[in-house]
Amino acid sequence: MKKTLLTLFTFSAIVLSACHKDHKVTIAPSYPDMAEAADPAILMTTADGVKVYNGGFGSAIAADHNDPNVFYLLTDRGPNAAGSVDNAIIFGKADFTPEIGKFRLKDGKLVLEQTIQLKNAAGQNLNGLPNPDGQGSTGEIAFDLSGKQIAPSADGIDSEGMVLASDGTFWISDEYGPHIVHFDATGRTIERINPFGTGTGGRKIPLVFAKRKPNRGMEGLAITPDGKTLVGMMQSPMLNRSKSAVSNSTILRILTFDIASGATKQYAYVMEDKSLTGVSDIVAVNATTFLTVERDGLYGGAPTNPAAFKKVFKISLDNATDISDPANGANGKLYGDKTVEELNNQAGLQGAGIIPVSKTLVLDLLKDLPTVYPHDKAEGLALLPGNILAISNDDDFGVVDNSKGGFAAKTLPATNTVDHNRIYFVKIKL
Repeated sequence: MKKTLLTLFTFSAIVLSACHKDHKVTIAPSYPDMAEAADPAILMTTADGVKVYNGGFGSAIAADHNDPNVFYLLTDRGPNAAGSVDNAIIFGKADFTPEIGKFRLKDGKLVLEQTIQLKNAAGQNLNGLPNPDGQGSTGEIAFDLSGKQIAPSADGIDSEGMVLASDGTFWISDEYGPHIVHFDATGRTIERINPFGTGTGGRKIPLVFAKRKPNRGMEGLAITPDGKTLVGMMQSPMLNRSKSAVSNSTILRILTFDIASGATKQYAYVMEDKSLTGVSDIVAVNATTFLTVERDGLYGGAPTNPAAFKKVFKISLDNATDISDPANGANGKLYGDKTVEELNNQAGLQGAGIIPVSKTLVLDLLKDLPTVYPHDKAEGLALLPGNILAISNDDDFGVVDNSKGGFAAKTLPATNTVDHNRIYFVKIKL
C-alpha cells in the first residue's frame, strides 16, 4: 500500500520544463521504495582477498535540477581503518581521490554514468589525507596498509555534505578544517573556505569551528531555495573547550553562510541523546526550515544489538538565538564563562537565555519504511517534488575495520549481504 501511495503521489508531482517551442510538460517518475547501485566496481582487493568497492558514494545526495531520474552521490575520504596507536588512521588507498558519482535511476537500479573527481584550483586531484597544522589538521596521523606513515596534505578533504547549485556547480563541506569548498561542474576548486583563511580565495568561517571533533566535522550542507545561503550542520558536539568538558553535551552547531557577503550566523541544535553518532545531513525546505537526519551507529534489523534510533526531524531557525561571537574568539561566545557546548542540553541553553532551533519528528527510518532499513548509516537527504524524501546510505566502500589494521567485508546483519549504495524514497508530510 505504501508503495502504491508513493507512486501516486510522485506521479502527481509535475515538473514544467522551460521549453517555449512545444510547451512540453514532463511528469516526474514513479520512484521505487528503494534503488541500489548496480554492479559497483572493485576499487581494490586486499592481500587477504577482501573486496573494497567503489562504492562509497552515499555520504551526500543531490538531485539533478533538470532530470528527475538523475542523482549525484558523494564519497568521503576513502576506505580507512583505525591504527594501533592514538589518532592513527590507515588508508586503504592513499591516492584515492574523493569524487561525485552521477547516477541514473533506470529499471529500479542506480546506474553510474559519470564520476567527477575533485580537484584543486590548479586542476590537480585532491586526496582524502589529513591536513597539515594550521590548515585543518585534526591531529590524525595517516598510514598506508604496510604501516608506512603518509605526510599530511593541504589538498586533503574528507567530503561529507554536498549541494548542487542552480548554475551546475557544487558546494561541499568536510570533516577536516572544516572546509566548505566550491567546485565547478568538472570538479575543479573555485573557492575553499575554512576557519584559517588558508584556502583558495582566503575567506573564513568563524574560528570556533576549528574545535570540531576529529571525524565529526561539518557532516551536512544545505542551500536555501533562493541559492543565496549555505547552511552547514556539525555532526557532533565540538570539543569546546575540551573533550572532557563536553562529554555529556548534546549541543551541535548550525552555521549559515551568505555566499555573496560571507556573513555568518550560528544556531544551537539539541541532539536527542548524547550516545548518538549525531546528525548526518541537512536539506532545505524553505529559507528557515530544514530537515535533518539524526542516528545511532547500529544496523537496522540486526539479530543482536539492533539499531534503535534513525530519525528525520523538521527544524526551524525562526525564533532561534544567533550564538555568534562578534569577537570571533577561539571558543566562540561564552555564557557565564561556559562555551555553548559546555551548556550540555536544553536546560543549560535555557538557563543561558539561548533558544535552540525547534524540532519536530517527520520520519522514523526504523518504523516507517515498508521493509527494514538494514544499514548502520543514513547519510544523505534530498527533498524531491511532491515531498518525496530521498535518503542515501554510506556503504563505507563495502568494508569495515577488522581491528587488525585492515579491512573485513561490511555485511548487513539483516540481509547477510555486503552493504552497497542505495537510495530510499519516502513520501513525507511537512
